Amino acid sequence: MADLDVITRGYELVAARPASLLAALLALTVVAWRPTWRLTRTAVTIAHEGGHALVAVLVGRGLAGIRLHADSSGVTHSTGAGRGPGVVAMFSAGYVFPPLLGLGGAVLVAADEAQAMLWIAVVLLAATLLQIRNLYGGLAVVATGAVLVLAALRAPADLRTGFAAALTWFLLFGGVKACLELRRGRRGGRLRHSDADRLAELTPLGGGAWAAVFVLVAFAATLAACWVVFAPGGAPA
Repeated sequence: MADLDVITRGYELVAARPASLLAALLALTVVAWRPTWRLTRTAVTIAHEGGHALVAVLVGRGLAGIRLHADSSGVTHSTGAGRGPGVVAMFSAGYVFPPLLGLGGAVLVAADEAQAMLWIAVVLLAATLLQIRNLYGGLAVVATGAVLVLAALRAPADLRTGFAAALTWFLLFGGVKACLELRRGRRGGRLRHSDADRLAELTPLGGGAWAAVFVLVAFAATLAACWVVFAPGGAPA
């Protein structure tokens, strides 16, 4: 009976927020369907490399630039010591940054601050654009920023909130998928110079353990976002 009560309560909470559920389902579909994931994965890469760049600056390293590639890969170049806590922090930031951004977005959308969330994203993209060092990367960041500016300035309030919510879930689900792809790629031997491998060279933990840490953080951020949005007092319907 207790299990049935929990299930019933969970259904009531989700059913009370159909717009939030629709945004989550839309984002999940985009991430799960291979053609749309291929088209949109670069947005997760932008957040990934932005995380590296932000932490590099915060720990006092020099930032030499960011490159984004058409295959949705990217690289952030920094200068400074080759070892130490700062380097570990920088390499740790990439895979966890998209889902953590998504969690922050969920908090803002739940607080009815969708427009603020979009403008914060635009500011982060503008800062990233200053560090882009190749044409494709610049075009990708500008195109992404243009969509966000258009939504922030021209979309009706309900559509703007829905777009912000969908973007939030996309960063969460996309972050989880990117971490899972990292684990599969390492097991298959296709990824030999990933962030997890660099961290394995810098710390006692192996690359597989670091990949698992990334997955756990991404799932934890997604579960936290679900609680923020669907728990009592969460996002409006």
